[in-house]
Amino acid sequence: MDGYDAARGQAGLITRTDVGRLTVSGPDRRSYLHGLLTNDIEALKEGQGCYAAYLTAQGRMIADLYVYELGDVVLLTVPRSVKDIVLAKLDQFVFSEDVQLGDVTDAFGAVTVVGPSAGDVCATVLGDGAERFRALATHGNRRGQFHGRPVIVLRVDDGGVPGFELLVETVLGVELRQQLRAAGATDVDERAAEALRIEGGVPRFGRDMFDDTIPLEAGIEGRAISMTKGCYVGQEVIVRVLHRGHGRLVKRLVGLALDTDGVPPSGTPVEHGGREVGRVTSSTWSPALGRGIALAYLHRDVVAPGTSVEVGGSKAEVVSLPFVGASG
Repeated sequence: MDGYDAARGQAGLITRTDVGRLTVSGPDRRSYLHGLLTNDIEALKEGQGCYAAYLTAQGRMIADLYVYELGDVVLLTVPRSVKDIVLAKLDQFVFSEDVQLGDVTDAFGAVTVVGPSAGDVCATVLGDGAERFRALATHGNRRGQFHGRPVIVLRVDDGGVPGFELLVETVLGVELRQQLRAAGATDVDERAAEALRIEGGVPRFGRDMFDDTIPLEAGIEGRAISMTKGCYVGQEVIVRVLHRGHGRLVKRLVGLALDTDGVPPSGTPVEHGGREVGRVTSSTWSPALGRGIALAYLHRDVVAPGTSVEVGGSKAEVVSLPFVGASG
């Protein structure tokens, strides 16, 4: 797994096809999104961004998404599987606001470079100072150039290892990848990329989060939800659980460290004391830990780290996330 080793120790090159990109432009773009999404969008300044969720009125997830204020437009990165749903629902809430919505998914050739040397590799290819990449905060963004054409640089962390996503015109995508490889980045295949994500404890919509998931169940509230902002869709449910229910939920997403190299498929039951207490959502063999690991939703009675459970007939232990600390 050369790509895995490169992502952990140098620079890994990840190409994703499961991402959709939407734009929100117009002078009311931030205030409009602020009333819909869970995080503080109105506070974003040019070059800043955040992670957020879009919820139904019942507090269930429509999608998780990354919000980037580029200065003249807000760019939304969403799971491609729900991109059209998100766009349609956003459109339904445009009333008197001066905003325009767009789908730019196919307008970009995108590639992500992760790992400790990701900034150096990107700087070499874009002819820029590596310090500018290192100074970019998580979810930050800035503009650059590649062969005299515009490039958008996004600071990302959704792959389990921090890095940079570079967006260029679609026709330049192949050449950009070639030059990143020449500068020292190694391709990370889908299997290795999945191992990095799960080791990083990063839940993925459609696999670990679904349209019936409350963000608190997935453990993303610390990153995705502002506890000080005003109203947003679904806020009443979140507040009720946190304050009246003291954060008690029936189930939570946890990490499982397996006593085997085996990788249980998604949906495998998890048992404790002879009864089913949850199911696996994602799993992989972890090169860093030398064992199988998994993400799973478990009943609240068995989510404490150190709890012993059984997965597909093998023993496992509940552990805190992430499995492996980020580097890059």
